[in-house]
Parts: sequence; structure tokens; C-alpha cells
Amino acid sequence: MNRREHLAALLAMAAMVLPHRKLQALEAQMEEVIPEYGLIGQMLAQPGQRAALVAILSEATDAMPGNMGYLIGEDSANADAIWIVELWDTKASHAASLELPAVQAAISKARPLIAGFGTRAEFTPVAKARA
Repeated sequence: MNRREHLAALLAMAAMVLPHRKLQALEAQMEEVIPEYGLIGQMLAQPGQRAALVAILSEATDAMPGNMGYLIGEDSANADAIWIVELWDTKASHAASLELPAVQAAISKARPLIAGFGTRAEFTPVAKARA
């Protein structure tokens, strides 16, 4: 169960026992959780292999403890490039994810499709915009 599913289950249980006003306060508190670690990076696929690379990287992102967001986007200016944006509860969770068997398998499978890496930046999230 990932973090979002866990939080949703907790809220569902709370809804059964908490008055509506207290439940709203709990939901608001949980929405205020801001990840402690972020990473954005550009990955370059071998020519014509971007879709295959995205498919492989997408497979291994279901069950990564501490992951609060993992987004893969196609670069609009480079047909072989993708951007990966990751949000983690802690930097240690990110490091631990790299040791997961599913992630290791995805890395091994993806390695032949990777031509290189572009810009990479680590960041500390400090605010969450309201939708």
C-alpha cells in the first residue's frame, strides 16, 4: 500500500468514528504535508526509444515507500528526452528506493535504452500551491 492509499484508508476509518468537524480538520492537516526532498532530472533515450524507456520507468513506480509523487514527462524540444520529477518524504526514502528489487530490475532493463542524462537538480520543497 502506497502513502496515498494508506492516508485514504486512515481518513475512511476516521470518517466512521469522528464528528464531521474533526474529520475536516484532520483532512486539512494531511493536505498540508509537504515532501522534504525533491528531484528533477532529464534523461536521454537512445534515438526512437523514448516511449519504451517511459514504459519501463513507469512499471517500477507503484510501490516505493516514502514516494509522494513520481511524474515522467516528454520533453517538447527533444524527441528523445524525458523529464522525471520526484517528491519524497525524505532523502533517505529516495536512496532506499534505489535498492528495491523492482527498481533495480527496471534500472537493468532501462540501461540499454538510456543514451545519457541532461540537467539534474535536487531541491527542498517549501510550499504547496492550492489548486
